[in-house]
Amino acid sequence: MNQVSLLHDVKKPVAEAKGLPNQHYVDPVTFADESLKLLKQQWAGVGFGKDIPNKGDALPITFLGTPLLAVRNQDGAVRVFYNVCRHRGMQLIAEASNLGKVIRCPYHSWCYDLDGKLRASPHVGGPGQNIHDSIHREELSLLEVPSAVWRDVIFVNIEGNAPEFDVYAAELKQRWAEFEQPIYHGGAESSFKLDVATNWKLAVENYCESYHLPWVHPGLNSYSRLEDHYHIEQDDRFSGQGTLVYRQLEENGLKFSDFQALSEQWNEGAEYVSLFPNVLFGVHRDHAFAIVLEPVAIDRTREHIELYYATEQDLDADYAELRQKNAKLWKEVFSEDIHVVEGMQKGRHCAAFDGGKFSPVMDSPTHLFHRWVAERYES
Repeated sequence: MNQVSLLHDVKKPVAEAKGLPNQHYVDPVTFADESLKLLKQQWAGVGFGKDIPNKGDALPITFLGTPLLAVRNQDGAVRVFYNVCRHRGMQLIAEASNLGKVIRCPYHSWCYDLDGKLRASPHVGGPGQNIHDSIHREELSLLEVPSAVWRDVIFVNIEGNAPEFDVYAAELKQRWAEFEQPIYHGGAESSFKLDVATNWKLAVENYCESYHLPWVHPGLNSYSRLEDHYHIEQDDRFSGQGTLVYRQLEENGLKFSDFQALSEQWNEGAEYVSLFPNVLFGVHRDHAFAIVLEPVAIDRTREHIELYYATEQDLDADYAELRQKNAKLWKEVFSEDIHVVEGMQKGRHCAAFDGGKFSPVMDSPTHLFHRWVAERYES
């Protein structure tokens, strides 16, 4: 059966559909095509604003081999450029640092401001001659990549052909309008990475559904049972799950502060959503998290996980043990998924596997993601 007919089966209604064919997890050519169509042509998460908190901060990022540079400019806004000098293609910044007000190329010292404009080109016309008739600085600004920051995640559209980010994320922003308020990163203990031997899509697929909770997360399932969950599905944008029984942590008589003016649904409710392609979000009454899935290779994914709180008070030393407890809990939960997604990756080397059969009742969020992949892969 050819690729077109296989993807046709993926796009059928969930009760009739098959999952994505094996080559979408193990074939290097397919991985390269997906990297372009699913990630570079869409709004992909590549980093976090908390890593460049101050004016002049710069963060080099390599995403699918593309050298990027995220900078916080003098207005406090985040801008993303290709990390390449317009002169000879030299990498501008090798390590995260504060640049002051100037991005300086280490090769020939061409200098750009934090908005990417070329401001100096020393000796370009000969010794002591810093201008030349053929060098038009206004035409030699750094090449900017369309970017947006939402819930502290830095999104980029490398190919520049996706809809505006506010259009793409509109439905999720509306769903979580109550959470459109400041968030505060929990500090070093609230930041961790997991290196997983799996294709990035399997991490998305696993995150979307609650079906696996009783067997993979028995501790979590002991109070947030399978029957306490519901599906979240927005065609062509995101999918995930919610729970009706979120339980706040307590340590030494302390609880985290709530976000302001939340409706009653969040008293014991929480939601976990994958905004396609590669960003996973969680929201609760008193904290939130964001996960950027970095596709390191066809069978390797780095999960960048960051935890955030509702008020600056939650960052005080008095809350350190509670933050550590919360981070430990989430790291355990996310680590419990590793053997599952790695096992599915190994299973995709079975030539006889035909993509699998979805449960129409339990797997529809995952099927929605598969359909999203198939439609963009064919575009």
